Amino acid sequence: MELLGGGSYWLVRFVFHRALAVIYLLAFLVAAFQFRPLAGEDGLLPLGNYAERASFRERPSLFYFFPSDRAVAAAAWAGVVVSVVALVGVPGALPRPWAVPASMVVWATLWALYQSFVNAGQTFYGYGWESMLLETGFLAIFLGAGSSAAPAVVVWLLRWVLFRNMFGAGLIKLRGDDCWRNLTAMDYHYETQPIPNPGSWFAHHLPDRFHRVETLGNHVVELAIPFLYFAPQPWAAAAGVATILFQGWLMVTGNFSWLNALTIVLATSTFSDGVLADALLVSAPATVPAPLFLQAAALLVAGLVLALSVRPARNMLSENQVMNAGYDPLHLVNTYGAFGSITRQRHELVIQGTAEKYPGEDADWQTYRFKGKPTDTARRPPQVAPYHLRLDWQLWFAAMTRRPRRPWFRRFLQKLLEGDDGVTGLLAHDPFPDDPPEHVRVLRYRYRFTTPEERDRTGEWWERTRAGTYVSAVSREELAGGGQQRRRRW
Repeated sequence: MELLGGGSYWLVRFVFHRALAVIYLLAFLVAAFQFRPLAGEDGLLPLGNYAERASFRERPSLFYFFPSDRAVAAAAWAGVVVSVVALVGVPGALPRPWAVPASMVVWATLWALYQSFVNAGQTFYGYGWESMLLETGFLAIFLGAGSSAAPAVVVWLLRWVLFRNMFGAGLIKLRGDDCWRNLTAMDYHYETQPIPNPGSWFAHHLPDRFHRVETLGNHVVELAIPFLYFAPQPWAAAAGVATILFQGWLMVTGNFSWLNALTIVLATSTFSDGVLADALLVSAPATVPAPLFLQAAALLVAGLVLALSVRPARNMLSENQVMNAGYDPLHLVNTYGAFGSITRQRHELVIQGTAEKYPGEDADWQTYRFKGKPTDTARRPPQVAPYHLRLDWQLWFAAMTRRPRRPWFRRFLQKLLEGDDGVTGLLAHDPFPDDPPEHVRVLRYRYRFTTPEERDRTGEWWERTRAGTYVSAVSREELAGGGQQRRRRW
């Protein structure tokens, strides 16, 4: 295998770079529209908390030096612009001496900008696909551009990311919930996943035998197929196709942000130009050897990744495996894994407000509706991925407990009582567009998918049962104060 030169990955790089640019574009659009109300200057987890409690060395970010909404907006929209530059392939269109350096600058800029959001985003950026985007984006810097050949060693490093993502997910399932071992996990998954999509209801009602087979197939794709990523062609490409089909099924049956899309992007690294040329009915252009500085950088990066892979590999093989963990401040090499445990019941928080100053149980309570998470039982589950609704995801986690335990939740209710435009902009419907409510309350419900018979009769996608009160009726003054009445209601 030729590690540094050859023309066998020009098409692979072309497809990979464009697809990764789309993921970056989505990520920066999410940051532009959501970061400020969630983690900005006056966010649910204020940016100042990060600047005060973390050191730059531990969590490097531009916002450590510029903790302002203006800096957040500038970085987010700069990321959008640079993502478009990468998507249309501007660096590769430059004259040969400039193509590779320009490409490295573009991809390094995207990586550094997004690093700032991940490290300062606190809980709202604590997802495995954030680290995976950073790790993948770092390697993209060293793939070259234009007529220069792509260093094969970097392509193999991308396969190593893909392997840890898939194999780590498979191992944590086997070690985690019994339902993965007895093949019943999919009896619950489609209904209880964070944000179901239109296909989730239909997948949930597939026959039990199908659920057993697909759970077994999940183990095969995550535990056996990944070893073929490093096999000769066409086996590596066949493994990549299997992975893409698997991730495609997850995309049509659930909303997992850009996790599945990014995994598909990584799976393109298992192809060769010959495979892609036959599949796409195109041919790769002639290439020249990668510049010496790029070859040297690729070897240095390979050495760095191998050294940093020791701890993630040990974690992956450990009986006490931890999922979605980073081991260096720059998220260069991480460990991954998802859904090691499956919740058997779905609970949702239904947040309501009223204009009455002295509300009772029968007051005119109006419900806040969200863009992704279920509230209205008659609403069809929406398709939002690969876009990421960060507040909706965190509300799914919050609903797992009977009482509020997350530090941002009280501030969220305060923002609703203030009629904060940034926070209400994250919602699908604010029932108080003119004047904020006098009180809000939070009820906890048990949700389940309706059966086909129930849906034919009622037209509803969900059935819900009251499971308790999460937060009793509370006013802005009570939330801000420290009296006995507030403590009792909270």
